[in-house]
Amino acid sequence: MEKPKLHIISLDVPYPADYGGVIDIFYKIKALEKIGVEIILHSFQYGRAKSKELQTLTKKIEYYKRKKGLKYIFKNKPYIVSTRSSVELLDELKKDNYPILFEGLHTTDLIANKELKNRLKIVRTHNIEHDYYNNLYKSEKNIIRKNYFKIEARKLEKYEKVLNHANHILSISPNDKKYLKTKYKNVHYIPAFHNFNKIETVVEKETEKYIFYHGNLSVSENINAVRFLLNNVLNKIDIPTIIAGKNPTNELLALVKNLAHVKIIANPSDKEMFNLLTDAHINILPTFQATGIKLKLLNSLFCGKFCIVNTQMVDNTGLEELCIIKNKGDEFVQAIKQVFEKKFNENELINRKKILLEKFSNHKNATKIFRLIK
Repeated sequence: MEKPKLHIISLDVPYPADYGGVIDIFYKIKALEKIGVEIILHSFQYGRAKSKELQTLTKKIEYYKRKKGLKYIFKNKPYIVSTRSSVELLDELKKDNYPILFEGLHTTDLIANKELKNRLKIVRTHNIEHDYYNNLYKSEKNIIRKNYFKIEARKLEKYEKVLNHANHILSISPNDKKYLKTKYKNVHYIPAFHNFNKIETVVEKETEKYIFYHGNLSVSENINAVRFLLNNVLNKIDIPTIIAGKNPTNELLALVKNLAHVKIIANPSDKEMFNLLTDAHINILPTFQATGIKLKLLNSLFCGKFCIVNTQMVDNTGLEELCIIKNKGDEFVQAIKQVFEKKFNENELINRKKILLEKFSNHKNATKIFRLIK
């Protein structure tokens, strides 16, 4: 039997899989290839090298340079879309009649093109993008970037109706599905793909106890979360704490200097990050931007021990019962003190295995996409 074939248009080169959007794309490609889908990958490129790793998972890869410049900010289409327009991409898509998976609203510049009218078109939404950009607008301090986020949010809300040209929409979270179903047809909830095939948590491993937060430390959402922890939680306890992630800002480095029990590890390797996650007694993950699903939460549940989060991190994800949910600084402090004295044991893993391996199985979720393209 001939293998089904699928065009995937990626918003960025999806390897290395080292941040939210490309993690979902890379492990989706890997899971689809494993169940017999031949993938023709189209990848927009800006700052990331061509990947040999992706060649082993795909039938063919085409790269397109992402555009840049002020003129794209002043176009009617959102900047994240207009900078990913490509005549060459259209020419490649027209060579056959295979289904097309658009990764993110970012890649949908061609979705309404008349020459693709009769194609099966699927859009994977990574966020409700105008909500995401509105949140960036609210949290950004730089006035130029703040105005850009505000304008982009408006454009994205207006532009979103191109999803009417999709045969199927794959939401990344139940909340996103709820919103999308009020406007569009054939919305399916397909959870985020990730790099875990089993629960990696090591129960019996005894290490020096510490609290752990991880994330891209140059992104405003995560900067706000760390700022909250340093000013409202970690300044009220003296338990060893590690904050790790990409490119920490000078502001965060300065704030940490005031707390002797807290240290920042900048740009850890994948192996170092995995060890930090698995060894931590508590993974602490507040967020003030309730969009999509946070892959850092999945990482913590698949390989960490106790997880203390706020409502916005976990609400309506299906993961609520696996976490300790607190919202105010004092509540976090109290929960940390209680949990720090508890031992993480096998009983704690039972629900985790039941929920994570059922709802967040890459194989099962790839099979759902397989059925749509068949």
